[in-house]
Amino acid sequence: MEVTSTEFLKQATNTAEYFGFKSIDAVKKHPACKSCGKKLQHSASAADRRNDALHGMLTSGMNTFCESKLHEIEEPILFYTTDQVPRSGEAAISLQIFNVDKSIAEAILIHATKALAADLGYDNNTVRINSLGDRDSSVRYIRELTNYLKKRMDDMPEAARELMKEHALTALAHLIEKEHELAYKTPNPLEYLTDKSRKHFREIIEYLDLADTQYEIDPKLIGHHECYSDALFSIDLLDEEGGQMEHPPLMIKGGRYNEFVYRNTKKQISAAGAVVVLRDKKAPARIPKVKLAKPTVYVVQLGFGPKIKSLILVDTLRKAGINVHQDLASDSLSSQLRDAEARGVKYTIITGQKEFVDGEVILRNMSTRTQEQISIPSLLTKMRQSPLVVSG
Repeated sequence: MEVTSTEFLKQATNTAEYFGFKSIDAVKKHPACKSCGKKLQHSASAADRRNDALHGMLTSGMNTFCESKLHEIEEPILFYTTDQVPRSGEAAISLQIFNVDKSIAEAILIHATKALAADLGYDNNTVRINSLGDRDSSVRYIRELTNYLKKRMDDMPEAARELMKEHALTALAHLIEKEHELAYKTPNPLEYLTDKSRKHFREIIEYLDLADTQYEIDPKLIGHHECYSDALFSIDLLDEEGGQMEHPPLMIKGGRYNEFVYRNTKKQISAAGAVVVLRDKKAPARIPKVKLAKPTVYVVQLGFGPKIKSLILVDTLRKAGINVHQDLASDSLSSQLRDAEARGVKYTIITGQKEFVDGEVILRNMSTRTQEQISIPSLLTKMRQSPLVVSG
């Protein structure tokens, strides 16, 4: 499916908005930002942009966070920016999530970017995922990797031996790029995860399983050691035979980069991001503005399983043409219900642990205060029959 850069960015912003991401201009209107006097200082450099495997766009996401004074906001922050890839000028969208340390951040990024690929006609895709773990995990892994490679210096190509002077992961990245046999015998980073990082990664895998997502755990999916921590992922487009496209029209990658933010700000801030690039298409001079129809349904969740089911439900409703409000990153049931009340929605759909186990949801009519437990198929039928909730 051939799309122009304008069509790509229009669809990209539409999909981002649906999954709860706001434009950076909208986020900056938050009262905490407007009343803050100082930007958050950071030390990100041009070298960081070059090291950033996502065309420097995670670095750009952190810069935007700092310079827009978003550090004053305490709740989860989801924002997007439409970008032009440095040097190539290709059109891209960057999705950023701050202040969410749980695995739901990666789940939202994966689901939103996969949905965008499908919206553009590339629904035949697979997720590759890996984890380098937190600081303690990566220290253990890098120590083992360094020892392993040092013992095999004579078997390494000259370029890799030179890169060992910089960092073992840099040398490994070169070996992987060249498909050197040594790359596939090195230690597996997943074996060195701390309990906390292992739990985090396992939850992402559980999300992929619950969502019936095709995926592959790829220990050789790595990023620059100064940029990435914990989970990294890539969404690969597949051809008709199920193999990876040789020159896919979209590049989709993402990952968590808490350690990068800490290194540059000296602040413990949770950060995860993803980038979708429309390859070989220049960004348009004018970025199209998208405005979704006002939703009158709010999806509320509480707990890990219900979060994942709600994320899948949000996408199911989207495909049915029903716009919704949601705050999947929130851990507070009361705050979500207050938000639903304040937005004046007609219906609230609630998924707790019991509903998650039973495969049902609670549908609450906010006008009559009545509610019922209902299956997902019955919910969709009821939503489609209500003229108040179907988007135009």
